[in-house]
Amino acid sequence: MFSKTLHISTSPHIRKGVSTDTIMQNVVWAMMPVLIFAVFSFGINALLVIVTAVVSSVLTEHVLCKWSNKESTISDWSAVITGILLGLTLPPIFPLWMTFLGGVFSVAIGKFVFGGLGYNLFNPALVGRAFLQAAFPVAITTWQSAFLEGRFFSISSSVLAFPFAEPKVDSISGATPLSAFKFDHVMTDSSDLALGLISGSTGETSAVIIILGGIYLIARKMMNWRIPVSILSTVFVLSGILYLIDDTIYPSPLFMLFSGGLMLGAVFMATDMVGSPITPLGVVIYGFFIGLLVVVIRVWGGLPEGVMYAILLGNALTPQIDNFIRPRVYGTKKTKS
Repeated sequence: MFSKTLHISTSPHIRKGVSTDTIMQNVVWAMMPVLIFAVFSFGINALLVIVTAVVSSVLTEHVLCKWSNKESTISDWSAVITGILLGLTLPPIFPLWMTFLGGVFSVAIGKFVFGGLGYNLFNPALVGRAFLQAAFPVAITTWQSAFLEGRFFSISSSVLAFPFAEPKVDSISGATPLSAFKFDHVMTDSSDLALGLISGSTGETSAVIIILGGIYLIARKMMNWRIPVSILSTVFVLSGILYLIDDTIYPSPLFMLFSGGLMLGAVFMATDMVGSPITPLGVVIYGFFIGLLVVVIRVWGGLPEGVMYAILLGNALTPQIDNFIRPRVYGTKKTKS
Protein backbone atom coordinates (compact mmCIF):
# COMPACT_ATOMS: atom_id res chain seq x y z
CA MET A 1 0.00 0.00 0.00
CA PHE A 2 2.81 2.41 0.92
CA SER A 3 5.76 2.83 -1.42
CA LYS A 4 8.07 4.13 1.31
CA THR A 5 8.80 3.09 4.89
CA LEU A 6 8.44 5.69 7.61
CA HIS A 7 11.34 5.52 10.08
CA ILE A 8 10.66 6.97 13.53
CA SER A 9 13.64 7.77 15.75
CA THR A 10 14.77 10.10 18.51
CA SER A 11 16.49 13.43 17.91
CA PRO A 12 18.66 14.77 16.46
CA HIS A 13 16.96 14.45 13.11
CA ILE A 14 19.26 16.78 11.17
CA ARG A 15 22.70 15.33 10.67
CA LYS A 16 25.78 16.76 9.01
CA GLY A 17 27.89 14.35 7.00
CA VAL A 18 31.08 14.79 9.03
CA SER A 19 32.39 11.59 10.59
CA THR A 20 34.89 11.21 13.42
CA ASP A 21 37.66 10.10 11.10
CA THR A 22 37.04 13.14 8.87
CA ILE A 23 37.46 15.46 11.84
CA MET A 24 40.60 13.62 12.92
CA GLN A 25 42.05 13.84 9.42
CA ASN A 26 41.49 17.58 9.40
CA VAL A 27 43.24 17.91 12.74
CA VAL A 28 46.22 16.07 11.24
CA TRP A 29 46.23 18.42 8.24
CA ALA A 30 46.10 21.42 10.58
CA MET A 31 49.13 20.09 12.48
CA MET A 32 51.20 19.28 9.39
CA PRO A 33 52.63 22.84 9.01
CA VAL A 34 53.64 22.72 12.69
CA LEU A 35 55.33 19.37 12.13
CA ILE A 36 57.11 20.55 8.99
CA PHE A 37 58.41 23.68 10.69
CA ALA A 38 59.59 21.57 13.65
CA VAL A 39 61.63 19.38 11.30
CA PHE A 40 62.94 22.47 9.51
CA SER A 41 64.03 23.95 12.86
CA PHE A 42 65.59 20.87 14.47
CA GLY A 43 66.33 18.60 11.53
CA ILE A 44 66.30 14.84 11.26
CA ASN A 45 66.36 14.32 15.03
CA ALA A 46 62.92 15.89 15.40
CA LEU A 47 61.59 13.88 12.45
CA LEU A 48 62.77 10.59 13.98
CA VAL A 49 61.21 11.42 17.35
CA ILE A 50 57.83 12.35 15.83
CA VAL A 51 57.74 9.34 13.49
CA THR A 52 58.63 6.99 16.35
CA ALA A 53 55.86 8.46 18.52
CA VAL A 54 53.31 8.00 15.72
CA VAL A 55 54.40 4.44 14.89
CA SER A 56 54.36 3.48 18.57
CA SER A 57 50.88 4.95 19.15
CA VAL A 58 49.34 3.37 16.05
CA LEU A 59 50.99 0.00 16.65
CA THR A 60 49.87 -0.06 20.28
CA GLU A 61 46.27 0.73 19.36
CA HIS A 62 46.22 -1.99 16.69
CA VAL A 63 47.74 -4.63 18.98
CA LEU A 64 45.40 -3.81 21.86
CA CYS A 65 42.36 -3.97 19.60
CA LYS A 66 43.39 -7.36 18.27
CA TRP A 67 44.22 -8.59 21.78
CA SER A 68 40.74 -7.65 23.00
CA ASN A 69 39.08 -9.23 19.93
CA LYS A 70 37.90 -5.89 18.58
CA GLU A 71 38.15 -4.44 15.11
CA SER A 72 41.24 -2.28 14.76
CA THR A 73 40.45 1.44 15.13
CA ILE A 74 43.64 2.85 13.68
CA SER A 75 41.70 4.06 10.63
CA ASP A 76 39.98 6.77 12.71
CA TRP A 77 43.29 8.71 12.86
CA SER A 78 43.05 9.32 16.61
CA ALA A 79 46.19 7.29 17.33
CA VAL A 80 48.06 9.28 14.66
CA ILE A 81 47.05 12.52 16.38
CA THR A 82 48.18 11.14 19.74
CA GLY A 83 51.56 10.23 18.28
CA ILE A 84 52.08 13.59 16.57
CA LEU A 85 51.12 15.54 19.70
CA LEU A 86 53.36 13.39 21.88
CA GLY A 87 56.27 13.87 19.51
CA LEU A 88 55.71 17.64 19.43
CA THR A 89 55.91 17.82 23.24
CA LEU A 90 59.30 16.07 23.41
CA PRO A 91 62.82 17.48 22.98
CA PRO A 92 64.24 16.95 19.46
CA ILE A 93 67.09 14.80 20.81
CA PHE A 94 64.91 12.62 23.04
CA PRO A 95 65.95 8.92 22.84
CA LEU A 96 63.77 6.91 20.47
CA TRP A 97 63.30 4.00 22.86
CA MET A 98 61.89 6.39 25.46
CA THR A 99 59.68 7.94 22.80
CA PHE A 100 58.36 4.49 21.89
CA LEU A 101 57.50 3.80 25.53
CA GLY A 102 55.70 7.14 25.67
CA GLY A 103 53.54 6.19 22.71
CA VAL A 104 52.65 2.84 24.28
CA PHE A 105 51.74 4.50 27.57
CA SER A 106 49.70 7.24 25.85
CA VAL A 107 47.42 4.80 24.06
CA ALA A 108 47.34 1.94 26.56
CA ILE A 109 46.88 3.97 29.75
CA GLY A 110 45.64 7.30 28.48
CA LYS A 111 43.04 5.91 26.10
CA PHE A 112 42.50 2.14 25.99
CA VAL A 113 41.89 1.52 29.69
CA PHE A 114 39.07 4.08 29.61
CA GLY A 115 37.35 2.28 26.76
CA GLY A 116 38.94 3.83 23.68
CA LEU A 117 38.11 6.89 21.62
CA GLY A 118 35.29 8.92 23.12
CA TYR A 119 35.72 7.56 26.64
CA ASN A 120 39.15 8.81 27.71
CA LEU A 121 39.06 11.34 30.53
CA PHE A 122 42.52 12.80 29.87
CA ASN A 123 44.32 13.83 26.71
CA PRO A 124 46.27 10.64 25.82
CA ALA A 125 49.36 12.44 24.51
CA LEU A 126 49.71 14.42 27.73
CA VAL A 127 49.29 11.24 29.78
CA GLY A 128 52.24 9.77 27.89
CA ARG A 129 54.22 12.97 28.28
CA ALA A 130 53.57 13.04 32.03
CA PHE A 131 54.80 9.45 32.29
CA LEU A 132 58.00 10.30 30.42
CA GLN A 133 58.64 13.36 32.56
CA ALA A 134 58.29 11.30 35.72
CA ALA A 135 60.37 8.39 34.42
CA PHE A 136 63.11 10.26 32.53
CA PRO A 137 63.36 13.79 33.98
CA VAL A 138 66.90 14.46 32.74
CA ALA A 139 66.36 13.34 29.16
CA ILE A 140 63.10 15.26 28.83
CA THR A 141 64.79 18.49 29.94
CA THR A 142 67.79 18.21 27.61
CA TRP A 143 67.33 20.52 24.66
CA GLN A 144 68.83 21.11 21.23
CA SER A 145 69.26 24.58 19.82
CA ALA A 146 67.27 25.38 16.70
CA PHE A 147 68.70 25.86 13.20
CA LEU A 148 72.01 24.09 13.83
CA GLU A 149 74.24 23.62 10.82
CA GLY A 150 74.03 20.08 9.43
CA ARG A 151 70.81 19.30 11.32
CA PHE A 152 69.34 17.50 8.29
CA PHE A 153 72.20 15.02 7.99
CA SER A 154 73.47 14.45 11.53
CA ILE A 155 71.66 12.23 14.04
CA SER A 156 72.41 12.85 17.70
CA SER A 157 73.83 9.90 19.63
CA SER A 158 71.23 10.52 22.35
CA VAL A 159 68.43 9.86 19.85
CA LEU A 160 69.90 6.43 19.05
CA ALA A 161 70.79 5.62 22.66
CA PHE A 162 70.55 1.94 23.59
CA PRO A 163 67.52 1.11 25.77
CA PHE A 164 68.10 1.73 29.49
CA ALA A 165 71.52 3.23 28.78
CA GLU A 166 72.27 6.81 29.75
CA PRO A 167 71.99 8.93 26.59
CA LYS A 168 75.05 10.96 25.62
CA VAL A 169 74.29 14.37 24.20
CA ASP A 170 76.57 15.47 21.36
CA SER A 171 74.45 18.35 20.05
CA ILE A 172 74.66 21.97 21.05
CA SER A 173 72.11 22.45 23.80
CA GLY A 174 70.43 25.56 25.07
CA ALA A 175 67.99 26.49 27.80
CA THR A 176 64.38 27.06 26.82
CA PRO A 177 63.04 30.62 27.15
CA LEU A 178 60.94 29.59 30.15
CA SER A 179 63.93 27.97 31.87
CA ALA A 180 66.11 30.99 31.15
CA PHE A 181 63.48 33.27 32.67
CA LYS A 182 62.67 31.01 35.62
CA PHE A 183 66.19 30.30 36.80
CA ASP A 184 68.38 33.02 35.23
CA HIS A 185 65.89 35.90 34.87
CA VAL A 186 66.79 36.21 31.20
CA MET A 187 63.98 37.32 28.88
CA THR A 188 63.71 36.13 25.26
CA ASP A 189 62.55 38.52 22.56
CA SER A 190 58.83 38.08 21.83
CA SER A 191 59.37 38.10 18.07
CA ASP A 192 61.77 35.15 18.33
CA LEU A 193 59.18 33.32 20.42
CA ALA A 194 56.39 34.00 17.93
CA LEU A 195 58.50 32.83 14.99
CA GLY A 196 59.94 29.78 16.76
CA LEU A 197 63.60 30.83 16.69
CA ILE A 198 64.26 29.17 20.06
CA SER A 199 65.34 26.03 21.87
CA GLY A 200 62.69 23.76 23.29
CA SER A 201 60.36 20.92 22.42
CA THR A 202 59.72 20.16 18.77
CA GLY A 203 56.27 21.75 19.08
CA GLU A 204 57.59 24.99 20.60
CA THR A 205 57.96 26.21 17.05
CA SER A 206 56.15 29.05 15.40
CA ALA A 207 53.19 30.28 17.41
CA VAL A 208 51.94 31.92 14.23
CA ILE A 209 51.76 28.58 12.40
CA ILE A 210 49.96 26.96 15.34
CA ILE A 211 47.39 29.77 15.41
CA LEU A 212 46.79 29.40 11.67
CA GLY A 213 46.13 25.69 12.18
CA GLY A 214 43.61 26.55 14.87
CA ILE A 215 41.89 29.09 12.63
CA TYR A 216 41.57 26.43 9.94
CA LEU A 217 39.81 24.04 12.34
CA ILE A 218 37.58 26.79 13.71
CA ALA A 219 36.59 27.77 10.17
CA ARG A 220 35.71 24.13 9.47
CA LYS A 221 33.67 24.07 12.71
CA MET A 222 35.86 21.28 14.04
CA MET A 223 37.12 23.15 17.10
CA ASN A 224 35.39 25.09 19.85
CA TRP A 225 37.02 28.52 19.57
CA ARG A 226 35.99 29.42 23.11
CA ILE A 227 38.58 27.07 24.61
CA PRO A 228 41.81 28.52 23.15
CA VAL A 229 40.43 32.07 23.38
CA SER A 230 39.55 31.70 27.07
CA ILE A 231 42.89 30.07 27.90
CA LEU A 232 45.00 32.63 26.06
CA SER A 233 42.91 35.56 27.30
CA THR A 234 43.25 34.40 30.90
CA VAL A 235 47.02 34.03 30.59
CA PHE A 236 47.33 37.42 28.89
CA VAL A 237 45.19 39.29 31.44
CA LEU A 238 46.63 37.69 34.57
CA SER A 239 50.24 37.97 33.42
CA GLY A 240 49.53 41.54 32.30
CA ILE A 241 48.33 42.45 35.80
CA LEU A 242 51.47 40.95 37.33
CA TYR A 243 53.64 42.74 34.77
CA LEU A 244 52.04 46.07 35.64
CA ILE A 245 52.67 45.41 39.33
CA ASP A 246 56.40 44.77 38.81
CA ASP A 247 57.92 44.39 35.34
CA THR A 248 61.33 43.56 36.83
CA ILE A 249 60.07 40.33 38.38
CA TYR A 250 57.19 39.16 36.20
CA PRO A 251 57.38 38.48 32.44
CA SER A 252 55.38 40.38 29.85
CA PRO A 253 52.04 39.03 28.62
CA LEU A 254 53.46 38.42 25.14
CA PHE A 255 56.30 36.36 26.60
CA MET A 256 53.79 34.26 28.52
CA LEU A 257 51.64 33.73 25.43
CA PHE A 258 54.35 32.76 22.97
CA SER A 259 56.75 30.82 25.22
CA GLY A 260 56.69 27.13 26.02
CA GLY A 261 53.92 24.83 24.88
CA LEU A 262 51.01 27.18 25.62
CA MET A 263 49.97 27.71 22.00
CA LEU A 264 50.24 24.03 21.12
CA GLY A 265 48.37 23.03 24.26
CA ALA A 266 45.63 25.65 23.95
CA VAL A 267 44.95 24.97 20.27
CA PHE A 268 45.46 21.23 19.83
CA MET A 269 45.33 19.61 23.29
CA ALA A 270 42.90 21.44 25.55
CA THR A 271 40.36 21.37 22.70
CA ASP A 272 40.08 17.58 22.84
CA MET A 273 36.33 17.04 22.40
CA VAL A 274 36.26 14.22 24.92
CA GLY A 275 38.28 15.89 27.66
CA SER A 276 36.59 19.30 27.51
CA PRO A 277 33.12 20.44 28.69
CA ILE A 278 30.15 20.54 26.32
CA THR A 279 28.40 23.80 27.25
CA PRO A 280 29.50 27.32 26.17
CA LEU A 281 29.81 28.52 29.77
CA GLY A 282 31.49 25.27 30.77
CA VAL A 283 34.29 25.61 28.23
CA VAL A 284 34.93 29.21 29.32
CA ILE A 285 35.29 28.09 32.95
CA TYR A 286 37.49 25.22 31.75
CA GLY A 287 39.69 27.61 29.77
CA PHE A 288 39.95 30.08 32.65
CA PHE A 289 40.97 27.28 35.01
CA ILE A 290 43.72 26.09 32.66
CA GLY A 291 45.00 29.61 32.02
CA LEU A 292 45.06 30.37 35.74
CA LEU A 293 47.05 27.23 36.50
CA VAL A 294 49.54 27.99 33.72
CA VAL A 295 50.30 31.41 35.21
CA VAL A 296 50.47 30.11 38.79
CA ILE A 297 52.83 27.23 37.94
CA ARG A 298 55.07 29.31 35.68
CA VAL A 299 55.38 32.23 38.10
CA TRP A 300 55.34 30.56 41.52
CA GLY A 301 55.78 26.84 40.87
CA GLY A 302 58.98 24.87 40.96
CA LEU A 303 58.80 24.00 37.25
CA PRO A 304 59.31 26.48 34.40
CA GLU A 305 56.33 25.13 32.43
CA GLY A 306 52.81 24.32 33.56
CA VAL A 307 50.73 23.71 30.44
CA MET A 308 50.76 19.91 30.67
CA TYR A 309 49.61 19.80 34.29
CA ALA A 310 47.09 22.57 33.75
CA ILE A 311 45.37 20.74 30.88
CA LEU A 312 45.38 17.38 32.68
CA LEU A 313 43.82 18.98 35.75
CA GLY A 314 41.35 20.75 33.48
CA ASN A 315 40.43 17.38 31.97
CA ALA A 316 39.87 16.02 35.48
CA LEU A 317 37.58 18.96 36.29
CA THR A 318 35.49 18.55 33.12
CA PRO A 319 32.96 16.01 34.49
CA GLN A 320 32.25 18.28 37.43
CA ILE A 321 31.79 21.29 35.17
CA ASP A 322 29.35 19.34 33.00
CA ASN A 323 27.54 18.13 36.12
CA PHE A 324 26.99 21.59 37.62
CA ILE A 325 26.41 23.54 34.41
CA ARG A 326 23.54 21.92 32.59
CA PRO A 327 21.54 23.73 29.90
CA ARG A 328 17.82 24.05 30.49
CA VAL A 329 15.83 21.57 28.45
CA TYR A 330 13.79 23.35 25.81
CA GLY A 331 10.19 23.90 26.95
CA THR A 332 10.93 23.52 30.66
CA LYS A 333 11.36 26.07 33.45
CA LYS A 334 14.10 26.33 36.02
CA THR A 335 13.09 24.92 39.37
CA LYS A 336 13.79 26.79 42.59
CA SER A 337 16.06 24.94 44.96
